[in-house]
Amino acid sequence: MGRVALCQFPVSEDKNINHKTATDYLNRAAEKGAQLAVLPEIWNGPYATAAFEEYSEVLPNVGDTSAEKSPSAQLLMEQAKKTGMWVVGGSVPESDDDKIYNTCLVINPSGKVVAKHRKVHLFDIDVPGGITFFESDTLSPGETMTAFDAGEEFGMVGIGICYDIRFPEYALLLGKKYNCNILIYPGAFNLTTGPAHWELLQRARAVDNQCYVMTAAPARTPEPETPGKYPHYTAWGHSTVVSPWGDIVATSDEKEALIVVDLDMTKVDEMRQGIRTMKQKRTDMYTLTETEK
Repeated sequence: MGRVALCQFPVSEDKNINHKTATDYLNRAAEKGAQLAVLPEIWNGPYATAAFEEYSEVLPNVGDTSAEKSPSAQLLMEQAKKTGMWVVGGSVPESDDDKIYNTCLVINPSGKVVAKHRKVHLFDIDVPGGITFFESDTLSPGETMTAFDAGEEFGMVGIGICYDIRFPEYALLLGKKYNCNILIYPGAFNLTTGPAHWELLQRARAVDNQCYVMTAAPARTPEPETPGKYPHYTAWGHSTVVSPWGDIVATSDEKEALIVVDLDMTKVDEMRQGIRTMKQKRTDMYTLTETEK
């Protein structure tokens, strides 16, 4: 058994408050015995295209153990080392040259960056009568698939961010390349797509890849009576853990929540041995390949 924690907390326009909230949730996760904790997407500031540049930071790279130019990353590294947990740091806006990315850092229990995922598929949608949002107004897409080895307890873990979960090809390639036991997607679905697709997509990716799927979302916050500097984004919440069989292991509603769950990792092999789809691919008819950059 490996114990994991999903941190679903409210995000404000005050970065210092967000840092204190994240620190509190990580400490509480450690107190409950979690070995791996996940933060939500864009947890250091508002989820608004106009806000990404202001809240962006120069993030460290894989192998780094300090982050002088990024207070958000430094917090994650210090907390991982202090608590002895793996920290999947949700995502924050990353500034790199003249581009901004939606980026997830993964920190090992020694405080070192072991993975860095830039959101590959940008959230550009226009649903009539629903929501219009274009991340590409501000953000650039990432170019790499991301996974890390979380040791004997969890094995290989793949990373995507929010809208990445809609693309089964990305998840299948992670499974093919890294044999992932867990796929983690920090995400911030909304009140249009959340009730329709959030759980459905998680269960689909879990069954497709015969692995656990974990998501961490921001808690929903009420629209302020007095508008803030940036447009208010209403998150769906509902952070969730799904088993390789597609069952909901644990979930939350839209409110603040710390979900702590023990994962029986034997269920991954059990599913893959019982329904052997990974060995039954018709490669004489179709293939799934990673494009060389």
